[in-house]
Amino acid sequence: MADIGQIIDESSSRTITPAAVGSQVALMSIVSVVTIVVFNVLRPKNKVIYEPKVKYHVGDKKPPRISDSLLGWLPPLIRTKEPELVDKLGLDAVTFLRFTRMTRSLYSSIALACCAILIPINVAYNLKNVPSADRDILSMLTIRDVKGSFLFAHVTVSYAISVLVMFFVWRHWKEMLRLRQEWFRSPEYMRSFYARTLAVMRVPKKYQSDEGIRAIFETVQVPYPTTSVHIGRKVGRLPELIEYHNTAVRELEQVLVTYLKGGKIAKERPTIRIGGFMGMGGVKRDAIDFYTAKLKRTEQAIEDYREHIDTRKAENYGFASMAAIPYAHIVANLLRTKHPKGTDIALAPNPKDIIWANFNKTTSEVIRNKLIGAFFLVLVCFFNTIPLFIISILANLSSISAYVGFLSKWSSASPGSFAFVSGVAPPAISAIFGFFLPIIMRWLSKFQGALTHSRLDRAVVARYFAFLVISQLIIFTLIGVGFIAAEQIVTEIGHHTSFQDIIDNLHTLPSTINQTYINQSSYWLTYFPLRGFLVIFDLAQILNLLWTSFKTHVFGRTPRDIREWTQPPEFEYAIYYSNILFMATVALVFAPLAPLVVLAGAIVFWIGSWVYKYQLMFVFMTKVESGGRLWNMMVNRLLASVILMQLLMALTIGLQYGFKSFMWLTTVPPILFIIVFKIQLDRTFYNKFLYYMPSETELREATVHSSRSDASGKGLEKRFGHPALHAELFTPMLHARMMPFLGDIYKGKIGSDKAKLDEYGGQKLDAQIIEGGLKIAAVEQRDLEYDPALYQRDRGELDWDQRSIASTAILGNAGSGDNASLYHQKTHYAGSIGGGRASPAPPAFDRYLATGPSQFQSDIELARMNKSVDQLPLLTDHQSYGYFDARQQPPPSPLSGYDSPDRMTPPTRYGSPAPMATSPQMQYPPHPGMYRAPTEGYREAPLHRPYPPHHQTSSYSSEPPPQNMSGRGAYRG
Repeated sequence: MADIGQIIDESSSRTITPAAVGSQVALMSIVSVVTIVVFNVLRPKNKVIYEPKVKYHVGDKKPPRISDSLLGWLPPLIRTKEPELVDKLGLDAVTFLRFTRMTRSLYSSIALACCAILIPINVAYNLKNVPSADRDILSMLTIRDVKGSFLFAHVTVSYAISVLVMFFVWRHWKEMLRLRQEWFRSPEYMRSFYARTLAVMRVPKKYQSDEGIRAIFETVQVPYPTTSVHIGRKVGRLPELIEYHNTAVRELEQVLVTYLKGGKIAKERPTIRIGGFMGMGGVKRDAIDFYTAKLKRTEQAIEDYREHIDTRKAENYGFASMAAIPYAHIVANLLRTKHPKGTDIALAPNPKDIIWANFNKTTSEVIRNKLIGAFFLVLVCFFNTIPLFIISILANLSSISAYVGFLSKWSSASPGSFAFVSGVAPPAISAIFGFFLPIIMRWLSKFQGALTHSRLDRAVVARYFAFLVISQLIIFTLIGVGFIAAEQIVTEIGHHTSFQDIIDNLHTLPSTINQTYINQSSYWLTYFPLRGFLVIFDLAQILNLLWTSFKTHVFGRTPRDIREWTQPPEFEYAIYYSNILFMATVALVFAPLAPLVVLAGAIVFWIGSWVYKYQLMFVFMTKVESGGRLWNMMVNRLLASVILMQLLMALTIGLQYGFKSFMWLTTVPPILFIIVFKIQLDRTFYNKFLYYMPSETELREATVHSSRSDASGKGLEKRFGHPALHAELFTPMLHARMMPFLGDIYKGKIGSDKAKLDEYGGQKLDAQIIEGGLKIAAVEQRDLEYDPALYQRDRGELDWDQRSIASTAILGNAGSGDNASLYHQKTHYAGSIGGGRASPAPPAFDRYLATGPSQFQSDIELARMNKSVDQLPLLTDHQSYGYFDARQQPPPSPLSGYDSPDRMTPPTRYGSPAPMATSPQMQYPPHPGMYRAPTEGYREAPLHRPYPPHHQTSSYSSEPPPQNMSGRGAYRG
């Protein structure tokens, strides 16, 4: 033990040696090149995997033609620019690609500044002041051994990095705001029903009805009235039963296909073990009989449940539609910080985006699940220290080889293989364990009550990113510090130093800590080549090909598997964003300390930007379009990474100079700059990013939908009713060539029939009915792949918005269609659900616009309007667009299109504004006599101007309303 310190000194002082870093870089570079070659060879013959969006796309949004030549996929990536991408991919995909472009440009600039300025300074100082025995090629490029006034070059560069980040973020924020506002004005968004719908959450018990939702909006006196309302209905355990049934269908299909694989019956019938643990114990049952019986029981249970379900029981959430999209955004903006009657009112999500299982949870259930989820999250973080400890040991093999005999012999006998393992193993193990973490995070976030898939993505990004930074950056570094501190103490013990001297020598620990986390940069130099390879490996999708081939040959694939496999897969934005953010954080934190790390990060970002562009153009689809909602979250975490970089820089200067010198304070100003910059970003962009801010012209020309059309067509109920009330159950499907064997599998008589499959757009396929009434549909080989026409129907935003997603059998007939709008123009919005008509309007409506109301009032004509109200402008000059102030009384000004107060012709581009005069003293619930008749429809005015309590207008009267009130003067509860 006398000379153990010498042994340690002779071993590398770095966590990972330059040879190990070189081995990792060389290996990953070679493997990446081979992967690209494999991709180019496989791509032309496997287009269903590498170019599924060429066949499956929405409308005319087909991706550009791609050549089958070796590098034929590159020209379309270079030629296709952002405007075309917005139209073909959607704003979520474009936002992701813009973020990747921003990171590659930003980190290229940072790498250029750091490498051009800091590396020459670091090398010059090391060559002049550090003995050759105490340095290596990597340490010379870092700040590890630099001391004195040379450090202020690094501080200056950290200022420059902060300025670069703020410049790029501001520039791209401006563009994102422009893209977001254009998305709000796009035809798809403007024709979507959900875009003019508000979600009302946490509705109190006494307001849990349609009339209660109306009353809540009446209490806040919003500037625009609702056209229809719908309270959520309880569905009980029906969604669980449907999911259970559909899972049983999949299991039965898989068992049948496996048993009949290759077009012949297997020697032994498949079995399943019920009960037991890990294949031990339990009871063996025939798998086909078991799943068939399970399916029959489940179908019967669902039928019974649907017959006895009471849809009159209300949930604590509801929805309210507005007459126009600008009105919904204005009201949502007004109410975003208010909580009328304890509710939360916000823009409604796309119905496809809703996680209905969480919508039905009570407040107590959500709180309980959040606590349980937080506990499991802490548990996962705790157990993740085990792989981190293993990674840290592998990353510090050079340091611990002095204490472990076989490692010391290995290092001496084969330094090349030792360097290879110490360089390749740590990032590889980190990547393997990191594969499962996002899945766990997503499950925990969903369990904790995320209401939409978009919000779930934001939760996963927030938690997964925080988890990566805390565990793999901070805790990993602390473990390394522990290794080095232990090494220092062992060295002192080897020199037979007394315990008191060891305690006295701990003053050298700060410099040791400083060297340790800078030495960790060598680990990250092996991490980034691996990430670059994984990006390219993701492009080749070799695992997908291997798994599909294995499943086909070993188990067989069901028709349902083939149909789902041929569709474009969904892009996991949350996971990709988190990985990019984590790499950005690591590169940024080490940029002024070890410039090679940020250079490696920039190279990976360049590779990723092209790979992800190809994947989003030709392979992946967006699950639900959110309009780039994740952008602000990404920018916030990027700015937090700058603060983390400055804190580490402050620690470095403090450890080098000593914190008593206050030299570390020179690194603090950029932190304050970033905080002020973030505040300015929110003031300038954030509110405009969340809401559509219409101009006065857009407000006047907005498509205005009537209360009559929304109420009679039950548009809100159709689109925001729980899907379980109408969901079609899966019908078991089997390859047509396997159908003749059913007589040998099932006992009893087998009949023939037709089965209507929702998976095939309601198409009827040949089917066989086994004993007990279970239908099994036969799918021909030509029908196995997903029908592109059905894909366009299912993915198209407009078509989805027109199709019913509520149960007409349970909640009543659809009734009349949506008559679309108050003004006369040809529109594609109004669907023909339930026999309703779409625009253009009938001749009677044209006649009405030309001649005005007849002298004989009827309940289908617009009432004459009060001159003092209807000649008011939509907004006054001193009133901001999107906000209404009841205290401001705008002066009357005539609107074009009105000749006289007695005989008025509505303008052809917008409906006439009229107040809804509601008594300020009116409370919920209202007097029974004030409810309107169910058959009474009105034409709502697009603008509602509530008056303060002390201004009683002449429009309101306590007398019974005359015929044809058109909604004015009647309580809207």
